[in-house]
Amino acid sequence: MRVALVHDYLSQDGGAERVLQALQELYPEAPTFVLFHDKKKVPEHYFKNEVRPSFLQHIPFAVEHYRWFLPLMPLATEHHNLKDFDVVISSTSAFAKGVLTGPDTLHLSYCHTPTRYLWTDTHSYIEELNTNRFIKALLPSIISKLRMWDRMSAERVDHFWSNSENVRRRIQKFYKRDAEVIYPPVETTKFKIAEKPGNYFLTGGRLVPYKRFDLIIKVFNRLGWPLKIFGAGPEEAKLKNMAKSNIEFMGLVTDEEKAKLYAEAQAFIHPQVEDFGITAVESMAAGRPVIALGQGGATETVIPGLSGLLFTEQTWESLLDTLLNFNSASFEPTKIREHAESFSLENFKKKISESVAGRYETFLKGYQQPPLSF
Repeated sequence: MRVALVHDYLSQDGGAERVLQALQELYPEAPTFVLFHDKKKVPEHYFKNEVRPSFLQHIPFAVEHYRWFLPLMPLATEHHNLKDFDVVISSTSAFAKGVLTGPDTLHLSYCHTPTRYLWTDTHSYIEELNTNRFIKALLPSIISKLRMWDRMSAERVDHFWSNSENVRRRIQKFYKRDAEVIYPPVETTKFKIAEKPGNYFLTGGRLVPYKRFDLIIKVFNRLGWPLKIFGAGPEEAKLKNMAKSNIEFMGLVTDEEKAKLYAEAQAFIHPQVEDFGITAVESMAAGRPVIALGQGGATETVIPGLSGLLFTEQTWESLLDTLLNFNSASFEPTKIREHAESFSLENFKKKISESVAGRYETFLKGYQQPPLSF
């Protein structure tokens, strides 16, 4: 079985790329097709498999300013030559599902989410984009055309996987397709239960607006309790200006440092809406409960009373009320970790490999039926 992997592009090391890494480990002989890659921004291990970029890689400024080239991305995706493969697995939140495959090639697509700036976040995407007024004036027309292509490209997929029930519902709404939920991989083996937790609470990740770290800071400014925040991003200066002295910014941390921060925290705080939410599961893998907004992927990973608590509204008042009623002693670290194991890397690989094998077998049978007689 000759397998090819297709990923939108390699320009960051995020959750979608961790899925790609797991797929590359499952299929080490499979080349990875991308629109472009930026080796300065992603670790070398993504290039253990052969990586084949599209023609965009060779256009001046396309890698550094890829948003300028959005209108060319459908064309570049369709230029990936996949005629020599039996199975194509696309990992996508944008273009990769739109590759062209022949009638004897099975196309399976792991959808992280239907493209946000085309379907759910169009208006905010245009408003927040840091560019000149002329380009902003052109964007609605460009996005409208891309949306039509995106909807059409979903029909090219033989079977969808989604990273959560939350995303499965979006796939049904925007693409009119069903999907099998396979949760993304979390490297639970990197995390251990500490002998005794510390006295601080923890949050972290990319410091960007939608993650709502400002709500946490407002609450801890009032409580005066110790809070540690790991990560970096465009909101960092603003958040530091808001925070009082009981709040410590850890910056970028190593995997070992992050594991220790999780293990010794009273709880991890997760106030944002995520499709899945890997940091919350990492905290659970370290045996620590999660206090999360009861929307999005957290409703599938955080079990109230077992692995954490959910607060109902994305406001500092709702989070404050939940924290005042939180008691870390009421949670059992071993049970929290056992729950986290259901989202492990090994479990992900097992489910993907079984799904690929089963669907390819069914696909082959479809092409081995006797010809119709008239």
